[in-house]
Amino acid sequence: MPYIEDFDTDAILKILNSISQKHPEGSPERDAIELAQIALIYPRHTRKEDDFRRFYRNFFDPSFKLKVSHEFATREDADKWLASGKAEDAERVRIAGKGFMVIRLPGRFTFMSAPLEGEEVEADESGEESE
Repeated sequence: MPYIEDFDTDAILKILNSISQKHPEGSPERDAIELAQIALIYPRHTRKEDDFRRFYRNFFDPSFKLKVSHEFATREDADKWLASGKAEDAERVRIAGKGFMVIRLPGRFTFMSAPLEGEEVEADESGEESE
């Protein structure tokens, strides 16, 4: 994937739209392209375009590393911290050496498996999120 310096969001949205029109409505390809369009609009909508551009630039920096806010020896320790109310949505943590992300569900927070750099991605045969 090439780095596009000073990209024009509107121009990219138009390109994505022209590509999506080549696929039938409801197809996985069109749905994915439309989701990508929404993802590009979101930073503008939330007034975080500068944050997104910084993240995009850092994504291509070989020294870029995800920030892990906390490390826990056990899942029990991590669950106690989660229950303390100090966790924030999308916060990255390491539990027993593996990467997780805090996610907000209706009425509660939970952990979702989110491998960090250098971690092997293991297939979860159950298809369920980690809780």
